Amino acid sequence: MLIFNKNIMSPTATTAKQLDIEKLIEELTIEEKLSLLAGKDFWHTVPIERLDIPSIRVSDGPNGIRGTKFFNSVPSNCFPCGTGLAATFNKDLLVEVGQLMGKEARMKGAHVILGPTCNIVRSPLGGRAFESYSEDPLLSGHAASHVIQGIQSQKIVACIKHFVANDQEDERKAVNEIITERALREIYLKPFHIAIRDAYPKALMTAYNKINGVHVSQSKQLLQELLRKEWGYDGTIMSDWHGVYSSKESLDAGLNLEMPGPTRFRQQTATLHSIQTNEIHRDVIDDNARYILKLVNESLKSGIPKDVIESPNPTQEASALLRKAGDESIVLLKNDNNILPLSKTAKEKIAIIGPNAKAAQDSGGGSASLNAAYKITPFEGIESKVKEGGNKITLDYSLGAFLDRNLPDIGHTLINELGQKGLYARFYKEPPESNNRKVFEEFPLSTSRIFLSDFKSKNLAPGEILFYADFTGTFIPDETGDYDFGVSCLGTAQLFVDDKLIVDNKTKQTKGDAFFLGVGTREERGVLHLEKGKEYNIRVEFGSSPTFTLNKAPLEGGGVYFGIRIKTTGEELIKKAVEVAKDADKVVLVVGISKEWESEGFDRPTMDIPGYTNELVSAVVKANPNVIVVNQSGSPVTLPWIKDIPAFVQAWYGGNELGNTIADILFGDHNPSGKLSMSFPEKIEDVPSFLNFGSTNGQVIYGEDVFVGYRYYDKVKRAPLFPFGYGLSYTTFELKNLVLSSTNDSINISVKVKNTGKVEGAEVVQVYIEPINPNIIRPVKELKDFGKVLLKPGESKTIKLTISIKEATSYWNGYKSKWQSDKGKYKVLVGNSSDNLTLEDEFETDRTFSWIGL
Repeated sequence: MLIFNKNIMSPTATTAKQLDIEKLIEELTIEEKLSLLAGKDFWHTVPIERLDIPSIRVSDGPNGIRGTKFFNSVPSNCFPCGTGLAATFNKDLLVEVGQLMGKEARMKGAHVILGPTCNIVRSPLGGRAFESYSEDPLLSGHAASHVIQGIQSQKIVACIKHFVANDQEDERKAVNEIITERALREIYLKPFHIAIRDAYPKALMTAYNKINGVHVSQSKQLLQELLRKEWGYDGTIMSDWHGVYSSKESLDAGLNLEMPGPTRFRQQTATLHSIQTNEIHRDVIDDNARYILKLVNESLKSGIPKDVIESPNPTQEASALLRKAGDESIVLLKNDNNILPLSKTAKEKIAIIGPNAKAAQDSGGGSASLNAAYKITPFEGIESKVKEGGNKITLDYSLGAFLDRNLPDIGHTLINELGQKGLYARFYKEPPESNNRKVFEEFPLSTSRIFLSDFKSKNLAPGEILFYADFTGTFIPDETGDYDFGVSCLGTAQLFVDDKLIVDNKTKQTKGDAFFLGVGTREERGVLHLEKGKEYNIRVEFGSSPTFTLNKAPLEGGGVYFGIRIKTTGEELIKKAVEVAKDADKVVLVVGISKEWESEGFDRPTMDIPGYTNELVSAVVKANPNVIVVNQSGSPVTLPWIKDIPAFVQAWYGGNELGNTIADILFGDHNPSGKLSMSFPEKIEDVPSFLNFGSTNGQVIYGEDVFVGYRYYDKVKRAPLFPFGYGLSYTTFELKNLVLSSTNDSINISVKVKNTGKVEGAEVVQVYIEPINPNIIRPVKELKDFGKVLLKPGESKTIKLTISIKEATSYWNGYKSKWQSDKGKYKVLVGNSSDNLTLEDEFETDRTFSWIGL
């Protein structure tokens, strides 16, 4: 039973007394100081009870606040993914998003949120692209800074990550990224620069990768010279999880906290020996300990009580904000003949087709994924709109194509022995063949994707990770036919139907990519004929990671994924979908990818949507030309049929409310106002990093230099399929009366925006700066600020923006190792996307100057 914790202290509550850091540095023993420099466990720092230094709790946070458990965690609210949030181009809304994250961290007892993520979407193939914000460093920096402002307004610490250039998953802990200093400064460091300058996150997480030969987590150049000295950053620096590669080097560089615990590289015997032999200076230990105590002090300001019982946030206010953020994130990219919005009251038949129509693609995979408190599928969202219109619309459905990399989660289709949707789990210390098995834990579960890396029980001794479990449920088929059964695992597993062995992933195992670190088996399958309406007892017998036969499993208890699906072919599914489409007035095709394809731990092999989706779209549009395609992905996918369809909607991974937000856009209850946070190329070969993505013998060259995204397409005069900053509306806008004034320090921009259409809507005003006759090779133009305004039909408002001269004009001068602003003329280009800049003016600077710092 979930308990809503009403006793969590508010941000205005009395906070605990602050620690006297310098006094503690004198009182702590060297052993106690060392213990502070690594985590206690996966989510906590080490307390020193003798001196009243408490443990602090951290939680994953880019998509929502998970809390302290992967397995069977307390449900959380899932936010739209990072690229979707950036597509709102709404600074005020992002502050609200951060505030809700801060409130929910408090309810999970977390003092520190491990987020936001503000790496660059260098390629659509990046496995964690969805977690980040944009291909553009300014949009990324502003999105991060406003989310951080919201989080820290709740007296919760934001830990910005991953510093720096964690832009691919291929060999992410080993890859050496060769990056010019200019590209590093102008593109990859710039979001952190902006966020630290404008919001000052109290913590920062280092990246896994190397830059120019040195792991970031032990780089004195990046952590000491740049962060501490040049930027004056005084927050706490922690590693990514298992992202430490040395003892002395990381301590000397100022990596304050090794996570998670217990330590791998800061063990007391070895580190004390290094201190006693003057390999590591005692002052280095003191300096690092000071930053841990600073983080403790910042955490004490939250007033979060010790050992909080984690609770969800099932409030209407939270759902409303998630829906608002999702509504504003969705981008309308094509709408020929105004086929959208749909009418709720028209007497017509709408076919809902596609692998994502009845699936809830709430987030990408990996550490950003969580146990969402609820999920609304696109079909459910559309069904609700039809009911609102009096059920005059008839809905029909067809799957159309499979998307799953493996067979789908069946937690929502099984019935457990309590009569609830889901399955039932029983844990044993004895294997299935034992005659004297005793249950030591049992409870219902809602998913058949079971990740036990942090499974704990009072009946298991510390460090005891060998155990067994039976997962059971009843399956009732919707139709008669042959069914595929699949099992992948990190450990061993066998699946039985009515006590008959159907899948064996125990006696013979093959390496695959199960689990987000790609360390499990491939999915093994079996086939069984089932009859419609008949009850079948499903049992999966699982052995934890020590039983794994392929290699030593690194994820503690391991895990098992299993699924069931009727056996069919892609051609058969398309044929059924075409028949449904022919009989409809309009078709909504919900396609895209999922967390199985876009996830931490691996990069996408291609930009294509996997499986038969492209064939499905082409076949359906031939059968019925009135097709609206809704795509869900965190980054671009190939769209070979885009010219054949009248409407296209980019919906991202939408969090809890994804189905409602898609329906809000389709039916016009929310006028789309999202703008693309990255360019959508026509094909992967057009991407500037195409020849230089992924690890080649442990190395990747950032050969496109500063020409990332639209900077590249502008320079080579090659139009992408959809440009950065682009997005349509159900109304029209006029931008006029550009007024520009400048001083030696700043330029002031004023633009009048008018809604010239018939419905309320919001427009994003984007300001780009173009150097005229630059002294070096530079991007044609760069985004320097933006603002969003909501207007009723016929209403006008003036947007005013101020941009500092140094930010508007500067580039990194590698010879001087400073930013440089050149004397000369610059264009100010204003419009509503990077390729539609309808207003223009110029300003001139009268001096060349260099600068450094924030």
